[in-house]
Amino acid sequence: MPSSKNQALPPGYQLLNYRIEQQISRGGFSIVYRATDQYGEAVAIKEYMPATLGLRTEGDIIRASNVENLTTFRYGMKCFFEEGRALARIDHPNVVRVLNFFRANETVYMVMRYENGRTLQQHIQLKQDQLSERFIRGVFVRLLNGLREVHTHRLLHLDLKPANIYLRTNGVPVLLDFGAAQQTLSSTSSRFSPMYTPGFAAPEQYQKDISLLGPWTDVYGIGASMFACLAGFAPQSADARLKEDHLITATKLWSGRYSNSMLQMIDSCLELDPLRRPQSLLSLQKILVTTPEEKPRASLLDTIRTSISR
Repeated sequence: MPSSKNQALPPGYQLLNYRIEQQISRGGFSIVYRATDQYGEAVAIKEYMPATLGLRTEGDIIRASNVENLTTFRYGMKCFFEEGRALARIDHPNVVRVLNFFRANETVYMVMRYENGRTLQQHIQLKQDQLSERFIRGVFVRLLNGLREVHTHRLLHLDLKPANIYLRTNGVPVLLDFGAAQQTLSSTSSRFSPMYTPGFAAPEQYQKDISLLGPWTDVYGIGASMFACLAGFAPQSADARLKEDHLITATKLWSGRYSNSMLQMIDSCLELDPLRRPQSLLSLQKILVTTPEEKPRASLLDTIRTSISR
């Protein structure tokens, strides 16, 4: 497999005005590096490197793994470049800031502001089942501000999940790692593996018709991410639910521990039918900023913790 041979750029490599420090992550579509610019400021650089299409065994040049993949490789690179161009027009505190994008090494790079903090996924694992409703509401109401700005620019995220929601050290959330280019490529090429995360991807993302995608698709990702904040894991994957839906609603699972308004919102976002989901991000924000109509009853574990702390 080409993916087993691909090499990341080495530490110390000079990429235009940026010096590569280390690889941060690697996925099926790209490699992300931590780097410094000419002023010594830290940045994150995302390199277009589709594991099933591209190949770099030595040196710095990336090429299509074979002649048959060349057209698809170039189309994916075009999608990646256009996504970088579109994101560079967005300057919002809750959306990752794209500082630059350029072609080099026969591929494309996207330079982003480096953020200090941790992902929401890491926060969930650290806190386990102790996330308060106030915290969850605060994170997602601000995150929806960023997502609304993204949608205003006629973009979709298409890979919303706690691992792609970053919490800065001051607690402010920021959207990371957009999956729009991956989704476009996987929907138009049989040679490219679908790029979605089971449990967080909406059912329409499993289809080849990208015209089915819309803001409602990101709404499903928001609902799944909030569900994960409560459960500590993703809900049942949408493709499995279409065959046999075993998902227990948030309203049933956490009734009494969290407000009905928030639980009902999560359930509505996770509707399999896009038309049954909330059609407006603003409507979700209105629910999240409204004081819960009832005070959730404390669980037995919460009661014990309170007694011990006194």
